[in-house]
Amino acid sequence: MRKPLTSLAIGSAMALAGAAQAQDVITFDFDGSFEDASFAIESAILDRGLVIDLVSHVGDMLNRTGEDMGAKTTIFEHADIFLFCSAAISRRVMEADAMNIVHCPYSIFVAERDGEVMIGHRAYPDGPMQEVEAMLDAIILDAQGR
Repeated sequence: MRKPLTSLAIGSAMALAGAAQAQDVITFDFDGSFEDASFAIESAILDRGLVIDLVSHVGDMLNRTGEDMGAKTTIFEHADIFLFCSAAISRRVMEADAMNIVHCPYSIFVAERDGEVMIGHRAYPDGPMQEVEAMLDAIILDAQGR
């Protein structure tokens, strides 16, 4: 199931600058373990001939540094972000508007929170970037076995 969510995302750089920005996030439930979801996303990306540039282990970092930061809660049991690009789609969206560079590389996250596993990505603006959003949705649906 695709669930659009709106949340307030305040990055440390934006907070220092005194700015806050709402970010739309699209999430999908995953019926299985975090490990299965991560493997399924990795496979779905690679099956399209795309190269994963980086897997950011955000959950590990938050859990590792939480105590030092005085944290009292666990945000995610596990959370990884897969960063990758599509040369063909990137060329099309940047030919339409060179400033679409700000959206590259694209990312899909896999997270486990309160025992529930979800997969998601940011929502992109209307126009050419909808091609990227459709690609990310298709990768996630493939990972879900649909």
